[in-house]
Amino acid sequence: MATLRISVAALAIIFCFSLANAQQAATDKYTPVLDITAMDRSIDPCVDFFAYACGGWIKNNPIPSDQASWDLYSKMEDENKTKLRSILEAASAPDPGRKAVDQKIGDYYASCMDEKAVEDKGIAPLKPELNRIAKISSKSELADVASAMATDNVLFRFESIQDLRDATQVVANADQGGLGLPDRDYYLKTDAKSEELRKAYLAHVQKMFRLLGDSPDKATSEAQTVMRIETALAKGSMTRVDRRDPKKLDHKLTSGELVKISPEFQWQVYFTKVGLPTISSLNVAVPDFFKTLNEEIAKDSLDDWKTYLRWHLVHANARHLSSAIFNENFAFFGKTLQGNQQPKPRWKRCTEDIDDYLGEALGQAYVEKYFSPKAKEQALTVVKEIRGAMEQDIHSLSWMSPATKQQALAKLQGMANKIGYPDKWRDYSKLEIVRGDNLGNVERARQFEFNRQLGKIGKPVDRGEWDMTPPTVNAYYNPQMNDINFPAGVLQPPAFDPNSDAAPNYGDTGGTVGHELTHGFDDEGRQFDAQGNLRDWWTEADGKEFEKRASCISDQYSKYVIIDDIKINGKLTLGEDVADLGGLLLAYMAWKDDTKGQKLDPIDGLTPDQRFFVGYGQSWCGQVRDESKRMRATIDPHSPEKYRTNGVVSNMPQFQEAFHCKAGQPMVNENRCRVW
Repeated sequence: MATLRISVAALAIIFCFSLANAQQAATDKYTPVLDITAMDRSIDPCVDFFAYACGGWIKNNPIPSDQASWDLYSKMEDENKTKLRSILEAASAPDPGRKAVDQKIGDYYASCMDEKAVEDKGIAPLKPELNRIAKISSKSELADVASAMATDNVLFRFESIQDLRDATQVVANADQGGLGLPDRDYYLKTDAKSEELRKAYLAHVQKMFRLLGDSPDKATSEAQTVMRIETALAKGSMTRVDRRDPKKLDHKLTSGELVKISPEFQWQVYFTKVGLPTISSLNVAVPDFFKTLNEEIAKDSLDDWKTYLRWHLVHANARHLSSAIFNENFAFFGKTLQGNQQPKPRWKRCTEDIDDYLGEALGQAYVEKYFSPKAKEQALTVVKEIRGAMEQDIHSLSWMSPATKQQALAKLQGMANKIGYPDKWRDYSKLEIVRGDNLGNVERARQFEFNRQLGKIGKPVDRGEWDMTPPTVNAYYNPQMNDINFPAGVLQPPAFDPNSDAAPNYGDTGGTVGHELTHGFDDEGRQFDAQGNLRDWWTEADGKEFEKRASCISDQYSKYVIIDDIKINGKLTLGEDVADLGGLLLAYMAWKDDTKGQKLDPIDGLTPDQRFFVGYGQSWCGQVRDESKRMRATIDPHSPEKYRTNGVVSNMPQFQEAFHCKAGQPMVNENRCRVW
């Protein structure tokens, strides 16, 4: 850390003041990184640290009726939408002098907000595709229609990815898909709650067919057909845990070999229709899925497949159609599955859509108004400081051999840092946005992105590309790019606060930076080398030692109950759990190094170490509806916020010393886990 001596305490102040100026007083109410009012000091921190750090926040921040969960970052995201709304409303005002990107986001927003026009059209915007499906005369035509519906992931998912073995190149990828429910397990679990949800889903599909104009009896039969086909596809799908192992998704095949696996589907027709007539090879992520798809095409009647296609057409577009279909879609996917009490207001939904489909067009206006070049520069310095702590950590590991350490350090040194927004903005000039054509804009935007992705195939990787939009309140690590990415949207108060001392800044955002760095070395990330290639660079002994240490974390989290008798799937959440623990340890190391020799006094009755940990704990303040807890238990690779807090600190002797916790107390893990 000697080479990175900029103080994060000073840096936070510089960074946040520049950000606050750029954001023009974005929030009306001051919220510090460490909020004393968010705590519940009646709770013993050694018994339940999450409740101690966040009890007041949870009491004072009930879940809004249009949300399935509510936490610090949800609030930041919601406030961000208000900023984006002001940009979109200004851009939507007809003005011949508008910039091209403003025309696109403005006209898209105006079309989406024209509720009367959407209502008047009813299901008419679906008629062309419904007619196309109705005219199918043989199963050989399924490929033609599937190519036209490729953006809906009908039957399967088709996309471009970095070559797993050569990360400099982009290849085509065919993957499992074709389901209406969030995951294969929804179709296959036999517990009472899963049975109940399947019945509700069946009723929902039946209602949607009724809204397309079908008779009650026909709609009931059609819903059963959809469920039968989707259940069969679910049985052929790989579990989320298995999909965490990239080796299990690595199957380079020639197009001829894919045809042998699933000859019932006209692959050459499909490839030609999506613009890849001469494709010679591709990655087939889950070959068994395509064998199952082939069996189903052969077994099910043409009418059954037409029913399946009609369902997926309306399902994919329900969010953008008139109220009858939108409300029924929300009743199941919003309320039944996630517990939302009412839909988000239309302006929020329209804002989300534009961020999804034209995110870098919207992002240009966002960063110009709310994110200064100075903020980007200072945020990069923060990342470099935490990365210095990881370099120090790797050097000091007692369980890793020098040979593996050399490879790990090379990967760390090769990790790119992307802060705020891309160096080069995406070109949307070929995307046509027509004012007044809401669903048409949605379909053209989807097709534009699909074509953009497929256009990469056979070309070198663009390492400057981002997977998140600049306004996003989130961050990520990409193992094949070997980069960490912090969009402008997440680099704002209260994650950083000019009025806070260094301790909670390190605990909060320092922990997040460390988290993303550690992802490069979690159970999935460690399988990729410095260039992003899927390659085993570990000695056999070191690999076994990693697995032993990671299993300690997996076993620990698998004991935590989410709701009722549902426990965390520790194998699904392992990567995030490893990153949470490693990230906070790195942040603690960086903080201690940065403040070495300084006299740090207690504030608000909390010692500096206590403030560090409370800063971390409050980064996870939040609560989740019961319905959403059940869904997340199945599909979310992140542990619940309570255990992202308690699970981490229970493994840290630094925490136990800070709060004087004794052996046997819940926040003292007797079998302490640590990887990094």
